[in-house]
Amino acid sequence: MNLLEDCDFPAPGTRVDLAVSGGPDSLGLLVLALEAHLVVTVHHVDHHVRPTSGDDANYVREVCRRFAVDCVVHDVRLEGGANFEARARAARRRVVPRGALTGHTMDDLAETVLLNMMRGAGLAGLSPMVDDATKPLRHLRRLHVHSHVVGAGLAARHDETNDSDRFRRNRVRHELLALMNDVAQRDVVPVLARQAHVLFEERAWLEELAREDLARDLGAVDCRELRTWAPARLTRWLRARLATRTAHGEFYPPSAREVARALAVVRGDVVACELTGGRRLARRAQRLTLE
Repeated sequence: MNLLEDCDFPAPGTRVDLAVSGGPDSLGLLVLALEAHLVVTVHHVDHHVRPTSGDDANYVREVCRRFAVDCVVHDVRLEGGANFEARARAARRRVVPRGALTGHTMDDLAETVLLNMMRGAGLAGLSPMVDDATKPLRHLRRLHVHSHVVGAGLAARHDETNDSDRFRRNRVRHELLALMNDVAQRDVVPVLARQAHVLFEERAWLEELAREDLARDLGAVDCRELRTWAPARLTRWLRARLATRTAHGEFYPPSAREVARALAVVRGDVVACELTGGRRLARRAQRLTLE
């Protein structure tokens, strides 16, 4: 099996940054990137949370010496506790170069679809990673990537936190997907991935239809006009106009409850409502303002 045929790497000779933890997915990313003749710089983040994290960093350095690639180890001090996964992800994004490639596979895509489904995500959440150039392995199965790592003579590091049922993704990976496979009597990961691609195409078409709407600022449209729009059109516009972005470019649309409050302002049921981040949406002379 030629895994490179299903990878979405840039052209040979391109300089790329890789996020490499030392686990099998990221080692597979490194091996495949070198086989694709990319010029690689490896970035490893040591959170200093697990007793073995220093060993992971040393192993990544050793692998990079073996392959004669540059290696940068980023030391990040992160305490355990609530929301660890989110905080660790944010810490990595602060230190790893923007656009760094990661070893996410089709299995990660399927897990993310299910996680997003459980929190009530819309089309964007149900079609993740599909066009993400930073995830060139997204068409590959995790098992095939791991086998490729073994074939390259590497023994990947094992992160024991990936076995803990304290983390929701682990339960999706080890319990929910196994149950879904049993109920469906088939491997559902390709099914979920195919669904994500279909929904992405639908989302792209809707975004094209909404292009002119999204070019109009919050205060540029009279609320009397907004009230004539189809509910889905108005909701999509409000979600875009009231979204927030982090310093790392993460997009956070308003919650369903916030959208409902904003719709009440548009309809004229109330003159203003509160939103996250200390923001206030108000209607004055049939125009919306965000304070």
